[in-house]
Amino acid sequence: MDTTELKNVDDLFREYAEAAEIEQRAFAAGVAGVVYVGSRPNNLLYRHNVSVGMRNTRPMMVMERDGALRAQRLLRTGKALTLTAELDLQIGPAYESYNVIGEIRGSTRPDEVVVLGAHLDSWDLGTGALDNGANVVALIDVARQMKRLGIKPARTLRFALWNGEEQGMFGSEGYVKAHAAELDKHVMASSFDIGCGRINGFFTGGRPELPPLVDVALEPVKGLGPFTQVDVPIVGTDNFDFMLHGVPNLVANQEPALYGPNYHARSDELDKCDPQQLRLNTAITGALAYGFAQMEAKLPRQSRAQVEELVRTTDLGQQMKSFGHYEDWTSGKRGRKANASVGPATR
Repeated sequence: MDTTELKNVDDLFREYAEAAEIEQRAFAAGVAGVVYVGSRPNNLLYRHNVSVGMRNTRPMMVMERDGALRAQRLLRTGKALTLTAELDLQIGPAYESYNVIGEIRGSTRPDEVVVLGAHLDSWDLGTGALDNGANVVALIDVARQMKRLGIKPARTLRFALWNGEEQGMFGSEGYVKAHAAELDKHVMASSFDIGCGRINGFFTGGRPELPPLVDVALEPVKGLGPFTQVDVPIVGTDNFDFMLHGVPNLVANQEPALYGPNYHARSDELDKCDPQQLRLNTAITGALAYGFAQMEAKLPRQSRAQVEELVRTTDLGQQMKSFGHYEDWTSGKRGRKANASVGPATR
């Protein structure tokens, strides 16, 4: 299967969407497997999840770009080619993995929670610095500095290092299920997962009342801006299940820098990150966390019907299909149940 060379984050989301359509057609045609021309230059190898996730039954591979393009040229001239693939698989029983959770208990409203999350797991070709080690370390540092300075937020700040994100956001999904009875008290859940470029704003999930609150929270660090909030829902990271359960959610929008071409690739190493920018990102993250912990405003949690309206009026449904999560939503396996009521009014 042909691909366009990936150069930025927009290309990455396009690649996910196109792959879902390609694989659907390929499976319907009864193919034995799918081989993609690598979308990265310089023969860089990388990995992706197949669009149907764990339901997949066929070999799915990426071939380094130059060799794959040569094979394509030969095929197009009518040359018959044979592909031999040796799959080195480690197969065993299911096992448990764990999130790492720490919190700074709220001083006056401890039952109200602000979640800041990044995922621990990564792909195995590189060391996962961009995706997502840098943001894990940044959250640890925010928590450490707040503790060192003796900061006592009004609401509880909960720092979550998720596991199983790359397999399907399983760590954050597990948290949402385990804390289902407390989600009305979750004021905001945020995810930091787009590399180590400058945080230039947040995706605010298609909730127009949320961007002004983010602006207020970031006011103390406006000199590190400008910050622009993008009010659209986004799939592919650990805000997802919070969004499907109606909790106000944010995803840090980070300047792509070197994120796109090194995504899930052997080249995902720490040398792609600027240490000074990482420090500035922790200041931005700290301001966001403290701002939401202190502000009087609290947005209501959305009902199932309101989330369904978000799916209907945005490209959220198509995004879920690209990542293989749409059936889980429509079947009720993931997301808020239909009989759940709207959360308490904004105060």
